[in-house]
Amino acid sequence: MIGKLRGVVDSFGEDFVILDVQGVGYVVHCSARTLQRLPKAGEAAELSIETHVREDMIRLYGFRSDPERDWFRLLQTVQGVGARVALGVLSVLEPDALAAAIATGDKGAIARAPGVGPRLAARLAAELRDKAPAFAPVDPALVALAGAVEEGSAPQPVADAISALVNLGYPQVQASAAIAAALKGAGEGAEAKTLIRLGLRELAR
Repeated sequence: MIGKLRGVVDSFGEDFVILDVQGVGYVVHCSARTLQRLPKAGEAAELSIETHVREDMIRLYGFRSDPERDWFRLLQTVQGVGARVALGVLSVLEPDALAAAIATGDKGAIARAPGVGPRLAARLAAELRDKAPAFAPVDPALVALAGAVEEGSAPQPVADAISALVNLGYPQVQASAAIAAALKGAGEGAEAKTLIRLGLRELAR
C-alpha cells in the first residue's frame, strides 16, 4: 500500500494530479482545495496517500496533510458517503473547520459540499459529532453551546445573539464560536446586545 508520494507535478486533470516519482506518473485524485494549493507543473510536491484497491482497479487519493486524509477516511464511515462525496466535503471545508462544523451541528456548512443534501449533512453531524474533537481542537464550551441552541435550551439572549450574527452573514459555526467566547467574558447573565457587541469584536480579530 502507498502511504506517501514525493515527486514533481507533471500535469493536472479536473479532479486529479499526475505526480512524477522518479519517472513513474501516478494519477492521484484530490479535493479541489488540495489541487488549488499544489505547486505548478514542474515543481516538487508531496502528498499523503490513501490507496483504494478493487478487483478491477487501484485508485490513489492525495492530501496535503495527514489530518485531511484522516477526515477522508472518517467521512466514509457514514452511510451514503463514498470517496467522491468525501472529497467534495474536503473541497469546501478545511479539516479544522469541518471538525468545528460537525461538533456544533452546523449542517448548513456541511451541506455546501457537492453531493451533500440536508439529510446527509444532518447524518454526518449526528454520527460524527462525538468523534470530531479527536480530529481537531474544538472548544468544549462551543460544543455545549451549539447543543443547547439546537435543543432549544440555550438562554434566550444567547440564541438571539447567535441569530443576529447569522443574519449579518456570518456562518453558524463562526457565530456560535464568537458568542461562546463572548459568554466567557460577559458571564451567563449577559444581555443579547452585550453578547452581540462582544461577539463582533471576536469576529473582527
